[in-house]
Amino acid sequence: MPVKPLDPQPALDGPRHVALIMDGNGRWAQARGLPRAMGHREGVQALKRTVQAAPALGIRCLTVFGFSTENWRRPAEEVSDLMGLVRSYVASDLKRLDREGVRVRILGRRAGLPDDIAEIVERTEAQTAHNTKFLLQVAFNYGGRADIVDAAQRHLERVLAGETTGPLDEETLGLGLSTAGGPPVDVIVRTSGEQRLSNFLLWEAAYAELVYQQVLWPDYGPEALADVVEQYRNRDRRFGGLTAAPAVAAG
Repeated sequence: MPVKPLDPQPALDGPRHVALIMDGNGRWAQARGLPRAMGHREGVQALKRTVQAAPALGIRCLTVFGFSTENWRRPAEEVSDLMGLVRSYVASDLKRLDREGVRVRILGRRAGLPDDIAEIVERTEAQTAHNTKFLLQVAFNYGGRADIVDAAQRHLERVLAGETTGPLDEETLGLGLSTAGGPPVDVIVRTSGEQRLSNFLLWEAAYAELVYQQVLWPDYGPEALADVVEQYRNRDRRFGGLTAAPAVAAG
């Protein structure tokens, strides 16, 4: 589904699009002697706080890693609980998100999702499709490698159908990704102190800034997100080039 442009806003020096690897739910629960499911539930509350805090920090888009293509290998009970959280999050927050002008977009493969989760995905996207104040992208049943493969497969299918004869270049492949049409990623954040991408937004990460924070995801909120904005403002983004040297006056 095409993405409507976000409403214009004054130019700011902070990130417009922040992507979050929400890590540490299990360790948060273990440290408190609680089942992992409690960590995931508290993680949903952290997501709500973070989404609400983002606009005031100048952020227009959040992309969060909700469930990866590899997460199906987790114990069945944990997978079931994660699916339950999707159901409860949409049931409790969809109307508020819609009312506040948030568009929700789901990234990742739809095939293989439980029927009711697939229906929730479709309904959530359709109900919020008209919103342009803020974009919340949830990577669900998503993997960066799988997304690149799927984009290449879409191009191949168009070639075989006679719809195009053009080469598969970077621009064409990018248009086939599930993130196509959204704003470029400015910064990717991983919580809990781990320092890896874990198959998240591999294509989009090419020139994104990377920030690793020690906070466990269930403890996340406005202060941690504000720290990301401040770190971003202190980075020198060169996109493969060199910072221009100051001019030297002739002596």
